[in-house]
Amino acid sequence: MTTDPRWTKSSYSNNGGECVEVAANLAPHGSVPVRDSKNPHGPALTFDTSAWSAFVAGVKAGDFEA
Repeated sequence: MTTDPRWTKSSYSNNGGECVEVAANLAPHGSVPVRDSKNPHGPALTFDTSAWSAFVAGVKAGDFEA
């Protein structure tokens, strides 16, 4: 059975339209697709769940602040 992605836009999407959408519902299947919200029919990058979790943890920890 194939599960369709349920895309969720960033809660920070009112910052001028430069946003991504994430289909976190696919994480139990081993991957997390991410796409440009301005191009919903374009390509999506797919990340392994462990890589995505490490990225989110880094964002929350402030590791990517300029």
